[in-house]
Amino acid sequence: MMIGAIKSCRSLVNFRPCLLQFSSLRSMSSLRTLEETVRAAVDAKDYQQIPELLGSFEEACQNPNPFSFLSNFPQNHRIKVIDEMLDSFIPLRPRSRPKIAYDYLLLYTLQSLHPLPLALAILQRTLRSGCVPVPQIRLLLSSAWLERMCQSQSVADILLEMKSIGYHPDCGTCNYLVSSLCAIDQLVEAAKVLKGMSSAECVPDLESYRIVIGAMSTARKTNDAVEMMKEMVLNMGLMPRQGMVIKVAAALRANREMWKAVEMIEFLERKGCPIGFQGYEVVVEGCLECREYILAGKTVMGMTERGFIPYIKVRQKVVEGLAGVGEWKLASVVRQRFAELKS
Repeated sequence: MMIGAIKSCRSLVNFRPCLLQFSSLRSMSSLRTLEETVRAAVDAKDYQQIPELLGSFEEACQNPNPFSFLSNFPQNHRIKVIDEMLDSFIPLRPRSRPKIAYDYLLLYTLQSLHPLPLALAILQRTLRSGCVPVPQIRLLLSSAWLERMCQSQSVADILLEMKSIGYHPDCGTCNYLVSSLCAIDQLVEAAKVLKGMSSAECVPDLESYRIVIGAMSTARKTNDAVEMMKEMVLNMGLMPRQGMVIKVAAALRANREMWKAVEMIEFLERKGCPIGFQGYEVVVEGCLECREYILAGKTVMGMTERGFIPYIKVRQKVVEGLAGVGEWKLASVVRQRFAELKS
């Protein structure tokens, strides 16, 4: 499964318009000149000029990469040069000024022989500058990560390699990695990263869980999504935002798993997590669609206890449904509760 995903990543990354086949000799000459100019700036340690140099060559493209000459450097020296380059970009303003350099460095590093952990360090600096990497970085990063995981290394071991080059894993970098894996449907691997972050001295935050739980919900992997949410609340002390609750509830509704949806709502209530009107609404309407009228009645009672009242059509369907299955007493209690709230 993982090997298939790696091959898929590679095929997608390599599917690029063959611009070079139609480039003029002048364009190729410009590309060589750009690489030579960047090499001269690196040799002179004039790193802060590199973003302007890259931006000044309008015909520059990703292949060949203007940082390709770095492959001629010994690995330790290459890492040292890139680290110095990243440090030199920090004082530049606006902070997005070195974006083009970050993109080229990421593209070069992720397609090199040993992309990690250096690519993670570049990614971290990119994100901290407020820049968003070009889209193909997600595919390249996912491919590089999956290849390393195939070597039976733990998530924590790979992430902690960043310390060997003077960097430390953080949530922003890990969350980007998690979202990249989710983007290619590698949800199991994304969940592994999420669970391994703490061992790498990087505690996952609410955004980490939002990414994975959201992807699981979209894929209707409801068992995994609910368990992940419980883990987030019980082990991490994090409370899901309304959007996350609604998304999981909607997935459970789509799967017609309303018992599980009601159990999730009750669990969150017990833990003091506020359930908004929409969260209750999705569950109640799902119960009505599945003709689970007693569940619908229980849910609307919890809903009214928090000051929410369903829309009139929903109220009518709940009461009529309860009466239709012989639950006259519960129907009466629900109707009375609605009347009290309306008054």
